[in-house]
Amino acid sequence: MKGELLYGLRPVLELLRSGRREVLEVLDASGSEEIEQAAAERGAPVRRISRKRAAELVPGSVHQGVLARAGPYPYAELEEILSDGVPLLLVLDGVTDPQNLGGVLRVADAAGASGVVIPKDRAAPVTPAAVKASAGASEYVRVARETNLRRALEHVKEAGVWVYAAESRGGTPYVELDLAGPVALALGSEGRGLRRLVREACDGMVSIPMCGTVDSLNVSVAAAVLAFEARRQRGWRRT
Repeated sequence: MKGELLYGLRPVLELLRSGRREVLEVLDASGSEEIEQAAAERGAPVRRISRKRAAELVPGSVHQGVLARAGPYPYAELEEILSDGVPLLLVLDGVTDPQNLGGVLRVADAAGASGVVIPKDRAAPVTPAAVKASAGASEYVRVARETNLRRALEHVKEAGVWVYAAESRGGTPYVELDLAGPVALALGSEGRGLRRLVREACDGMVSIPMCGTVDSLNVSVAAAVLAFEARRQRGWRRT
């Protein structure tokens, strides 16, 4: 049977509950009543399998005895994300690790971000590994894939959104920056950071002051610090 094979208790539960994409079947080796109920409410067929078979289907993964075959991930259009009341975007440049992407998606959901923007090339798409790392938050977050990230940022700015490049040094400390209005936060990979053309498309730079020896954070941690500061400045209202 075709379809993406998602795995893990929480990712499969959120897949069933969100209703955003087709669920072809649930493969259950756990006997979870929660999975059974969620599948019944969604009208998704459940097939019992052994844990050995589950391990064969997703070797090396932490599947928790729960898998599901699902339709393709429903990427959003950038316009859809920008239509949010007071947009808060997380823009990722060159993040190739699905674990890091999943972590950012979990942050985006928790902070009530409008969506996440990623490049189509040289970047991790929303794979089953990213879904697992997001604990299923991927099934609620709007993710836009853009061919040209710089052009996408120019469009974001034309829509009245301020774009800030997250840099390890040289930017305005995040607690001193007004993040209460429409904002997009651009973050690069840990190794290379933002590409020059992407950085040049931003309105300014924002930094997270460091007190230790290591001068950078994991991209999902940096995204969390900045996104929750933006949420704090907005009075914890969800736009």
